[in-house]
Amino acid sequence: MGERLDVVNERDEVVGQIFRADPALRWRDVRVVNAFLRNAQGELWIPRRSPHKTLYPNALDVSVGGAVQSGESYLDAFRRETREEVGLNLNEVEWRELAAFSPHQTGLSSFMRVYEIRSDVTPEFNRDDITGGEWLTPGQVLARIAAGEAAKGDLAELVRHCYGGKE
Repeated sequence: MGERLDVVNERDEVVGQIFRADPALRWRDVRVVNAFLRNAQGELWIPRRSPHKTLYPNALDVSVGGAVQSGESYLDAFRRETREEVGLNLNEVEWRELAAFSPHQTGLSSFMRVYEIRSDVTPEFNRDDITGGEWLTPGQVLARIAAGEAAKGDLAELVRHCYGGKE
């Protein structure tokens, strides 16, 4: 059946479950985590999604992102996704929570927690999901999206909310 996700109400309280593949899934009713790898120069490591991704193929993306699975906490999902996508163990790197968002108070797609991982090293990313990545300032990310480069839906808004789009 695949990945099971918790369905939440407008207060981010679990009210049920749904399979990720269920056509009735509404992203605004589930939880996700996103994270940016940020280096000492203030640049963000921005990966490019692989061409076989169903959503946003070949698009720019957050450094780490994924759905919170049923029964998982945001932090558990952040740990799992960070290990799966960029091969990092949160016990061995400096990180912090940047923000918590509701789709009912923002234009973002889901309930989400956003984190920042400090790293000056390009990660050993999951090559099944990511074709490459580059270090960009928040302003460069926003300029490329504004110029028409494909990007995952929430990327520009997350950069603006978390970094103000500064160079």
